[in-house]
Amino acid sequence: MQLIPLLQKLIACKSITPTDDGAIDLIYQVLKEHGFNCEIMTFSGNGSYEVKNLYARFGSSSPHICFAGHTDVVPTGDISNWKFDPFTGIINEGIIYGRGVVDMKGAVSAMIFAACKFVKASQFSGSISFLITGDEEAEGINGTKQVLNQLSKMGEKLDACIVGEPTSTINFGDTIKVGRRGSITFYLKIKGTQGHVAYPHNADNPINYIIKILNAAKIYNLDQGNEFFDPSNLEITSVDVGNSADNVIPALASATFNIRFNNNHTSEGLINFIKSICDDIALEKYELKYRISGESFLTESSELINILQDSITKITGKQAALSTSGGTSDARFIKDYCPVIEFGLLNSTAHKADECSSVEHIEKLEGIYRQFLVKFFKI
Repeated sequence: MQLIPLLQKLIACKSITPTDDGAIDLIYQVLKEHGFNCEIMTFSGNGSYEVKNLYARFGSSSPHICFAGHTDVVPTGDISNWKFDPFTGIINEGIIYGRGVVDMKGAVSAMIFAACKFVKASQFSGSISFLITGDEEAEGINGTKQVLNQLSKMGEKLDACIVGEPTSTINFGDTIKVGRRGSITFYLKIKGTQGHVAYPHNADNPINYIIKILNAAKIYNLDQGNEFFDPSNLEITSVDVGNSADNVIPALASATFNIRFNNNHTSEGLINFIKSICDDIALEKYELKYRISGESFLTESSELINILQDSITKITGKQAALSTSGGTSDARFIKDYCPVIEFGLLNSTAHKADECSSVEHIEKLEGIYRQFLVKFFKI
């Protein structure tokens, strides 16, 4: 199978998270036909839905490089906003359209094609594997995290990993992600005493407390950033009282806010920071919950980064910059097992209507991944 037809077949799988719609089975068959030992790992429970994942490996020795990616995609939105059917992979004037082309079926296809061509043409000592999940765009509970845990129990050791997230920003090949900010979302509730606005002394307005807490947290200078990371940042995303009357002091106020943090912080430290503000202002009147999406991390494997930079330069002529910007990815799980970096297509149309990529970029991406394998295994 050729690269672009493979991508078109993947696009045709309506794998809107957490639905698989045959995407994992398709990859399984392609890799198995090229000599990879393949295992479908299905996980359920943990308060979430069932997810199909794939782990495939060629070889049994070190060094072991893993390609990681996901086949699930976000919903299309109103299909009438698309030029073409989002699940056909139509090519128009050298551009291929479809949900997931950029994020990240294009990179997954390029990885597969590069690895299959490499193992067919090269004699090498080491292993190449794929960790493909159907649970990255949503909760991520039964996806990469569970696969890695299972691989650890099986004695599988990864020496390095490339994740195919769309990292390019302005020009294809301009950016490698060498780390990610951490993310923690807080859910704050303040309990007050309901009353009439004309008799505030008989009530206790929770809005007063929540305003003070949010202001204290927002104006605090968490840090100035560093060489690889922007300053940490807190954003308030919701403030609610559910009050339909303009003459009633509410009994409850709630707020949601998120902190994206660099490697100057840990989630534990930030939780304690927010708790201390709440303790000082609201005493025992508050309830605080939180969800940690991932810790901040920075990959410092210069050899891995240099190999990828050299491969990008060879194919595109560009010197890729190193970045930690953007949201979270499954690299946040992988970094606990091996050094991990991320590189993929332009991200400007990810999650949008008319998500698309030039065919040329996808073909160059395959060339970069293949060149990376040549350099990684010192062919």
